[in-house]
Amino acid sequence: MKYLYSVIISATVAVATLTSCHSIEEWDNDHYGNFDALWTILDEHYCFFEDKDVDWNEVGTRYRAAIQPDWTQVQFFDHCAAMLEELRDGHTNLSSWFDVSYYRKWWSDYPQNFDLRVIQQYYLGFDYHSGTGTIYKYLEDRKVGYVYYSTFAGAPSHSFIDMMLISMKDADGLIIDVRNNGGGDISNVGHWVSHFIDKKTLGGYISHKTGPGHNDFSEPYAFYYEPAEGHVKWFKPVIVLANRSTYSAANNFVSAMKQLPQVAVAGSVTGGGSGMPFSSELPCGWAVRFSASPVYDAQMQLTEHGVAPTPGAEIDMEPQLALDGTDTILEFAIDVLNRIAEENRPQESPARYLAQKHGKEL
Repeated sequence: MKYLYSVIISATVAVATLTSCHSIEEWDNDHYGNFDALWTILDEHYCFFEDKDVDWNEVGTRYRAAIQPDWTQVQFFDHCAAMLEELRDGHTNLSSWFDVSYYRKWWSDYPQNFDLRVIQQYYLGFDYHSGTGTIYKYLEDRKVGYVYYSTFAGAPSHSFIDMMLISMKDADGLIIDVRNNGGGDISNVGHWVSHFIDKKTLGGYISHKTGPGHNDFSEPYAFYYEPAEGHVKWFKPVIVLANRSTYSAANNFVSAMKQLPQVAVAGSVTGGGSGMPFSSELPCGWAVRFSASPVYDAQMQLTEHGVAPTPGAEIDMEPQLALDGTDTILEFAIDVLNRIAEENRPQESPARYLAQKHGKEL
């Protein structure tokens, strides 16, 4: 018996929405039919084959030849999940009623560079304001504002952000920490960025698939961020903290903020995940999600492999010092903001300041 299924794409970046629906080839609901359906869905719609340097034909031939007809559902699921891991993509998941596959090496092979407990205990004293994935406090003794935003699944209201920024008006600068932020709703990126711009600002570009070929993409088209009219804007120096577990929408946030003149990025390279997700279903009812529409930064650079820190701001946490309550990445950011203020350069771009201090090019 053969099954006909459909694929629906829905992707949103700022004000751009793409939606399409079309029929795909029929497949038998057995191990081979489900495998062929999975391989073909990826073959026709996954967007990073060239960037990941994956020979998908070779992968498909190798994994299909290894299938055993008498495998249990679990054995077959694990085999398909292993094939998807060849893409090295944290946005690629196979979901069944009993398991969800997930590629973890995009972050597990790197230093974690973050411990929220250290922040809460030694810097915030377990005394801070919070709301919608956000905690914040003006560190009066250090003369900096600190914000930790844990997920883009939701965003605090503009009024909440107004109050937060007003509470830090006497600070030398602001630190926005998105370490371990795994992403969420990409439209919330613009929600935050709108408080740091005073005019319509290019956010980046997006393409979408126009055919089944690995290189069948539309011309990239631009998306923009608008300032939050009637709300508080922040133009003092800002340092965004990132680590390898800064991913997906959080990766896009770092990319967007890095281009602003008052912002520098400190820490380590982000985890990437710049492709807009795409979902489909196999004949057996399992769901598959993967990257289908590549997103680029304002310089048309693909950020799928991560966003690098500002030159001069590449720094890891010192694990031994962390045990004693010191976050060396956070300390670095505080020191930079304090030095800019001490040298009476309140309008200095922290990125340019770091480049000058370390003799590096922006």
